[in-house]
Formats: sequence, C-alpha cells, structure tokens
Amino acid sequence: MRSFFLSLTLISNVACATMQADYPTHWWEQIPETQRQGSWEILPHEAKNGELILSKRNELGVFSNLAYAPFKLDGIHYNSVEALWQMMKYPDFSDTNDVRMDFASEFPFTREQVYLLSGFESKRAGDAANVINKKYDLKSIISYQKKTFDYKDHAVGSEYHYQIMKRAILAKVMADKNMLRLLNQTKGLKLMPDHKQGANKPKSYFYHKILMDIRDSKID
Repeated sequence: MRSFFLSLTLISNVACATMQADYPTHWWEQIPETQRQGSWEILPHEAKNGELILSKRNELGVFSNLAYAPFKLDGIHYNSVEALWQMMKYPDFSDTNDVRMDFASEFPFTREQVYLLSGFESKRAGDAANVINKKYDLKSIISYQKKTFDYKDHAVGSEYHYQIMKRAILAKVMADKNMLRLLNQTKGLKLMPDHKQGANKPKSYFYHKILMDIRDSKID
C-alpha cells in the first residue's frame, strides 16, 4: 500500500513538472530568503503544485492592483487599479452630501490627484486617508459616483465594491493587448497573490480570483 501511494505521488509530481514545463520557468524562480521584501511577500517558488504567484519580481507583476496600468472606468482615467480603490476614501467635491467635505482640508491629495498614482505611492495615499477617516468614525466608509457605502460590511457594500473592482480589473486588462495575451498564457494555472491577505477579507481583495474569472471567460 505504501508503494502504491509513493507511485501516486511520483506520478503527480511528474505531471506537475510536465505542466509547468509549458510555461516560462522564471515564473517559479527560486529567490533567496535574504531577498524577501518583508513578511508580507510570497515568493515565486513558494507556489504549490498547479499554482502561479503573481509576483512583482517578473512580468506577472502587471496584474497587481499597484501596477502602473492605465485604463478608463465610467469616463475617468486611472493610472492603476489601486488608484481607483484608494481615491474612494477621499472627499468627492462633486457631492455636496459627502460628509468628508467637513474636513477635506486634512487630506493630502484630491481625488483627481489620486487617480494618477500607482505603486506603493497609491497605497500610501490610501493609508493616509484611512487615518483621517478613522478619526471621524468613517473607518471603512467610502464612496463611488456619489454612492456612499461600507466596503467591509460583507453584505451590500462589499458586493457593490466587488463589482466596481471587477469592472476595473477587466477594463485594465482589456486596455492592453499584451496584458490580455499574458493573462491567457497562464491558462491551466491557479493564480495566487504575492502577498499575505489576512483573514476575513471581502472578495474584492481577491484580485487573483477576478483575473481567473476574466481569463476563464475566454475573452479575446
């Protein structure tokens, strides 16, 4: 019986190796532990069988929300998906009912400025907004197109936020034919984030699952 299970394991490993041989080998590059950027990072070689880490260390990093990847959504130009996400934490000057207008001067950017951010700069813009909003008991309250909602309520607000992010990621991919081609190249693999996401996160956080939905819908 033991030899039977050993044989199954060997067959499984050979199958995985054969499957991964059809993809660029550097997608699973072995990275020294000393080069890990922080406790948050999941390195390319840490993928399990059949998985692919969307690492910022190679071309797959373009799929990160942080990546500079211009697109338009609802008539607005954004330089990254992260810019869209984080700008929702800022006061909407076109909405007279936005309660954040009462302390708008405390924010380091306007929404329009956040639109143009990418990388960790866009993440830091959101972190700064978090501190201000928490101060006024608006910790997870954001707005989009004059609709205010709690994007972490795991209910109506989270679903609305998920639909926004899903449309944004689709718009981003469709805006760049090379990106779409790269996404299609990953077919057959389970996409995984290159960072730890923590527990109890709304599904809008799972950008890798949204990307798989887009890829597997056979969009050309």
